[in-house]
Amino acid sequence: MISAIIITHNEEKNIARCLNSLSGVVQEIIVVDSGSTDRTAEICRQKGVRFETHPWEGYAAQKNYANSLAGHPLLLSLDADEALSPELADSIRNLQEQPGISAWEMNRLTNYCGKWVKHCGWYPDRKLRLFYKGQGQWDGAKMHERIVMSTGKTALLRGDLLHYSYYTISDHIRQIELFSGLMAEMHHEQGKKAGMLKLISSIPVRFIRDYFFKLGFLDGYYGFVICSLSAWASFVKYLKLRELCSKFD
Repeated sequence: MISAIIITHNEEKNIARCLNSLSGVVQEIIVVDSGSTDRTAEICRQKGVRFETHPWEGYAAQKNYANSLAGHPLLLSLDADEALSPELADSIRNLQEQPGISAWEMNRLTNYCGKWVKHCGWYPDRKLRLFYKGQGQWDGAKMHERIVMSTGKTALLRGDLLHYSYYTISDHIRQIELFSGLMAEMHHEQGKKAGMLKLISSIPVRFIRDYFFKLGFLDGYYGFVICSLSAWASFVKYLKLRELCSKFD
């Protein structure tokens, strides 16, 4: 028996697709919302899922709270902008218990402005999302949370976790502004620095790695856009870190 866990905030564009992909796969769906002002709550209630509100505590803490509400031993954790591919849904539906296995990973395939991205370092973006309750919990500071297992091994499921990340390039740029600040704060709290060499080299090093070595050029125009913006995000992160260091150190 599986409980699906989803956290939301203003996800009316994505949540129905996510919930529809879980049909016939799980026995319980729990959505924990942190104060949406759009149609997220209405859509969830129309779909008949358990909808709870909870003040935002941060990504890891919010997901751990949602996990605590689950009534079944297996937890499937999805973001609202994700959905199970038919093959992945079948893999989970036909899951067999394996000795020593307490969690399952899945490859995440990202859709960027309508195009599936299979290079740029974005695929396969392996994610651990199915695990036994009580044997794993979310860990992480401001972002990049991950599940930490206390016991057992992991296995890989067939099929892709479909990630509908950015509908427009402007969406990507807005997220860079948000996440670069959060990453800079995390690095500063960890005592990291950003020297001039790091600033100067961040753009070319990141772009060359993703576009050439990770074959971003095979994703065409959007591959170029992704690699360029990822390189810019790296630069902005270190720029903001340098600013924090100058203010507080």
